[in-house]
Amino acid sequence: MVEPHILDSFQTMWGPFPEPVLLIQKNRTILAVNDFARNLGIPVGVKCFRLNAEAGSADGHCGRCKANLALATGETICTEEELKDGKRIIGYWMPLKEVPDVYVHFGIGTAEALAAARDAAAQSEAAS
Repeated sequence: MVEPHILDSFQTMWGPFPEPVLLIQKNRTILAVNDFARNLGIPVGVKCFRLNAEAGSADGHCGRCKANLALATGETICTEEELKDGKRIIGYWMPLKEVPDVYVHFGIGTAEALAAARDAAAQSEAAS
């Protein structure tokens, strides 16, 4: 169990961040979400890979996930991915120094990609 002051610190630091941010345990249980993620309906207490329809590995973990590497090295891992529509998401997995087996995960560009997908769906629906 993560101490309440860690959860409070997460909210203080990440609450207003304009991208979805998750505090996740090594077993992939979401411990906390920031305001943006909460507004998207991302629940606390579920496995993070359950949010990704493209997880695609036998153990259920996302194929692009770098959490194990970040936790093993104690270093922030950053990746960049280009989406089908040409948008880019820069993903981060940041282990907490004071709490073993807990990390912060977010992607810069996620909010823009979600907005573009929502707009495309609305245009498609309007056209039909």
